[in-house]
Amino acid sequence: MEEPGYPIGRRALELCGLRVVPVRVDEDGLDITNGIEKCPEASLVLVTPGQQAPLGMTMAAARRAALLNWANSSGAWIIEDDFLGDLQIDGRAEPSLASTDKSGRVIYVGSFSKTMSPALGLGFLVAPHHMVQQFSEVAVCLAPALNTTTQRALAEFLSEGHYMRHLRRMKTLYSSRREHLLRSLQRHLQTGGISVRSSGLAIKLLLPPNFDDVQIAAEAARQALAPIPLSPWYAEEGREFRGLLLGVTNFVGKNAQSWCDTLKDLISRS
Repeated sequence: MEEPGYPIGRRALELCGLRVVPVRVDEDGLDITNGIEKCPEASLVLVTPGQQAPLGMTMAAARRAALLNWANSSGAWIIEDDFLGDLQIDGRAEPSLASTDKSGRVIYVGSFSKTMSPALGLGFLVAPHHMVQQFSEVAVCLAPALNTTTQRALAEFLSEGHYMRHLRRMKTLYSSRREHLLRSLQRHLQTGGISVRSSGLAIKLLLPPNFDDVQIAAEAARQALAPIPLSPWYAEEGREFRGLLLGVTNFVGKNAQSWCDTLKDLISRS
């Protein structure tokens, strides 16, 4: 699994009885060579190649090819977590790993929580044909009371082309909000070892290693803010990385000054 990587995904794999090996990422995404060196007997990898969670980079073409080649030659599985789908603010979204998989080794998982609304409670999975029945049985056991009305409404929304129009509008809106928040944070908080960087639908506020990002996030929650601490995304070697992930989707420009002042105060007191 990617290091850093989604903490809930890591815990889910552990609860399934799997031993999770963290594999570093760099500017090109998951380091396949490092992964093979650390765990040559791996049977599965969980990746976010479209927009790495939480750092935001897109996996390079050479890395994608290497990952698919490894899975094919070793008989391993790739779970592709495409949590943002086509909601790519910078340029066009890269094709999914699953779309270039010729050997049926990729299990593609997506969600409408980010692109539409988490209130829908809907996601989807694209599996190799011979596994569809097995996944269907698991889905029925885990969620026997499915909301078919919502599913049908969303299916019609998709088939009539409204979904892609919605994504185009959201990309424009979120891009504007991200730029506004980025400028505000750079102006008010980028000082004293603190750096500010874009990361997909979030802004990374990177802190010096002596700061307690978990405690800062908890204090911020009491101030009606909801930053996500960065350190829990690291399983081992990166525990010294500290920071906050600030979502841009519900950012309101008129509140930028007060929010920045609150964060600055919390950080200064940590």
